[in-house]
Amino acid sequence: MAMPEAGGGRRIVVGMSGGVDSSVTAWLLREQGWEVVGLFMKNWEDDDDSEYCSTRQDWIDAASAADVLGIDIEAVNFAAEYRDRVFSEFLREYAAGRTPNPDVLCNAEIKFKAFLDHAMRMGADLIATGHYAGVRAVADPRAEQGQRFELLRGVDPGKDQSYFLHRLSQAQLSRTRFPLGGLHKREVRDIAARIGLPNAAKKDSTGICFIGERPFREFLNRYLPTRPGPILTDSGRCIGEHVGLAFYTLGQRKGIGIGGQRGGSGEPWFAARKDIATNTLQVVQGHDHPWLLSTRLWADHAHWVAGAPPSSPTLGAKTRYRQADSPCHLLASEGDRFELGFDQPQWAVTPGQSAVIYDGEICLGGGLIASSLA
Repeated sequence: MAMPEAGGGRRIVVGMSGGVDSSVTAWLLREQGWEVVGLFMKNWEDDDDSEYCSTRQDWIDAASAADVLGIDIEAVNFAAEYRDRVFSEFLREYAAGRTPNPDVLCNAEIKFKAFLDHAMRMGADLIATGHYAGVRAVADPRAEQGQRFELLRGVDPGKDQSYFLHRLSQAQLSRTRFPLGGLHKREVRDIAARIGLPNAAKKDSTGICFIGERPFREFLNRYLPTRPGPILTDSGRCIGEHVGLAFYTLGQRKGIGIGGQRGGSGEPWFAARKDIATNTLQVVQGHDHPWLLSTRLWADHAHWVAGAPPSSPTLGAKTRYRQADSPCHLLASEGDRFELGFDQPQWAVTPGQSAVIYDGEICLGGGLIASSLA
């Protein structure tokens, strides 16, 4: 893990969300001698006064933490950029039957593009966020200025967020610091309590602001029309009707709407395939049904942190965030596409999610899953 860097009075702009992580990030950097300025990003406006979106309270918490730390903080509205660059793509992916991860796109388009650009206009030398990840500079005579930057996992395996940051470029990483990369969450909360931050015990946010804790199908139905169609078993038997393919994800067990249906095995039903052409949802029984297992996948929109595909023959990858790395091999890399082969079958590989590749503690990059094969 990269060591802390002395600030020497240079200006660093910290993305402060109102949570404990970004507040402790600001304190750590101030202690290292940086001139710290907080920046609160407002990314959603449609219903930010509802019980599900806490933007107003988050701003109060961020400003209160900045006051305790003795640093300036500014609020900036990126709602238009978020809707154009993140939310519109989120809806397009769901409408196409895929399951996107908007946090990945938000990092690439908002937190490390719109935010970074704004911070540079504020006279920042660098930016920082409260992500659990790391950045390390390594000598490389082939790289600009003789060094390249590696994206590292956070040391806390339960909080590591490198998966969501895998689309960052060398230019973005060169201007970014992640002070929490070498800490565990319990250490962050201990620091917050010790220095008297008002949000030391604040609950971690879950999901993204525009969904929050609300029922997901209810939210999506506000923006996408329902288009009912048949639910078929792997033998072709119709056992129900779905409300629209956009409202289901591969591997889904609850909420399919066929709870009373019985099959030969008596095992639970899982969503296994979506046929967009016929508007059909196909389901199978049993967690380990062959339709739910894949040993290969193709991914589009490939992004490599170092600028080129890895050359190592043995790698690890994850096809969803809450998952351990699985040994894999890069079978092909063609333009912005790549193919991965896994040593062990992967469960419910889902188009639209990210396949992210690692070499030990180093996050190498990844892409959006397009298809998978048994």
